[in-house]
Amino acid sequence: MIGWRFSEYVPRGDGKSPFDKLLDLFQELLLHTSGDVDEGLSWLTELDKQYNLTDDNYGIADFIKELEDKGYIQSNKNGKGGGGNFNPTAKMEINMRQNALKDVFGQIKKSKRGNHSTQHGGMGDEYTSEIRPYQFGDSLDRLALSESIKNAQINNGIDDFRLTQNDLEVRETFYQSQMSTVLMIDISHSMILYGEDRITPAKKVAMALAQYITTQFPKDTLDVIVFGNDSWRIEVKDLPYLQVGPYHTNTVAGLQLAMDILRKRKNPNKQIFMITDGKPTCIKKGKKYYKNSWGLDKMIINRTLNLANQCKKLEIPITTFMIAKDPYLVQFVEQFTAANNGKAFYSSLKGLGEFVFKDYKQNKSNRRRRSR
Repeated sequence: MIGWRFSEYVPRGDGKSPFDKLLDLFQELLLHTSGDVDEGLSWLTELDKQYNLTDDNYGIADFIKELEDKGYIQSNKNGKGGGGNFNPTAKMEINMRQNALKDVFGQIKKSKRGNHSTQHGGMGDEYTSEIRPYQFGDSLDRLALSESIKNAQINNGIDDFRLTQNDLEVRETFYQSQMSTVLMIDISHSMILYGEDRITPAKKVAMALAQYITTQFPKDTLDVIVFGNDSWRIEVKDLPYLQVGPYHTNTVAGLQLAMDILRKRKNPNKQIFMITDGKPTCIKKGKKYYKNSWGLDKMIINRTLNLANQCKKLEIPITTFMIAKDPYLVQFVEQFTAANNGKAFYSSLKGLGEFVFKDYKQNKSNRRRRSR
């Protein structure tokens, strides 16, 4: 726990039950321990000794029992998973994503479940304020009944009242579009280099984004991949358990996998989010890896820029979230962004989530306008 501060999670008099107070802190600890329940409980016990989180009426043992009773953890009787005494359940994973959404995207107001819409009419499911005459093929579900009856009264009179096709009017609806997103997360060793924990905030942002898309935009698709020396797909449920490896940064492998995934998506609206803290330092040449951690290697950079340009031709914008502001890193990101005609943010860890939210909404809107 050296180097990490958890004072903001220390329970205070906010009206929460003892269980809920400890749960907030425990879930944060699970992110740091990559889902290791036993290690998280061990840390919680140490923090209890330091901050007096519990009292004689409710202790850590009571908290563990309540975690089990409420279905947040389950006994690991068969020694599966990490081999400890407990494993997190699906309920815990969902709850962690929900809390990440609140922490990272706290400014989001509750809205109706559905998709964002374009600024033009179409075959959607959200009504605009506009009404137009009925045309053959229009859905009868969209009939503006009051206006249609009024037209019938004006055209035919009350004594000879009848409703004809010429009287009918329908409500315009917004055109609903879908977005396919691939989220790339850097798990190279530099994400924990120099004693700075960058992977935990990155995980929290990814969890929040996943929860936001799946709940607010259920017609969208979200694929999550990680990249180090190589790149591979992970499930949304695996996000809390990500760990940094002894890897270099093979951005090329991540982009190639992201492009392969998006090529298989049928809808035309596609984008890539990339969360990273450094420049590309690795590519694969045949079966061997070519690595260079010093400076900007021309061969590695050119391969990366070529893929950024390919994504541009495929109309796949890339938004890069660079967790660093070193001049030579900025230089690379500017080249990369120009090659893709995408976007880039040089963000502190604290502001990363807000940038993700704002740009996700903006990209959806821009892509829809291009599909007109």
